[in-house]
Amino acid sequence: MNTPMTPPSSPAWPVVPGEQQPPQEAWKLGHAGLIPFALGTLLVWLVGGDSDELRDAHVWVALSLSAYAGAIVAFLGGVHWGLAMRAGLPGGRAFRWAMVPPLVGWFGMIMPPHAGLVVLGVMLGVCYWKDRQLYTAAGLGYWLTLRFRLSAIAAFCCFLGAAGI
Repeated sequence: MNTPMTPPSSPAWPVVPGEQQPPQEAWKLGHAGLIPFALGTLLVWLVGGDSDELRDAHVWVALSLSAYAGAIVAFLGGVHWGLAMRAGLPGGRAFRWAMVPPLVGWFGMIMPPHAGLVVLGVMLGVCYWKDRQLYTAAGLGYWLTLRFRLSAIAAFCCFLGAAGI
């Protein structure tokens, strides 16, 4: 039985009346979380060469970017799991979706980075699309501006990193 993701009438959904933005700390930490994406992408393009050491460094940088992207994708699935637990939603729809990002993240991480980063970049977009549904239903739509910005930059870094491999 698929239950639509609507907030229950209980105070389980942590909505603060009149709140229109995520906390400042979330903005700061969210943007700080983009540093490994930007740095990894930059290094994918800068590190490389003919020597064995430089080739090894390039592979390490590419794998590091891929691993970080996979961890972030898995984290985004955890957000759904946590909100579903807090809301006490019946059925398993939210819990089933929450398992998709970690599985895709893992798959993207074990793929060669030139392909895995593309999968992870697409998944960041898919996670945002699903978050639009959940956050709106939960009365948390004010998080979507931040989520869009972070997801767009992270996905762009994944695609740009993949192109540099």
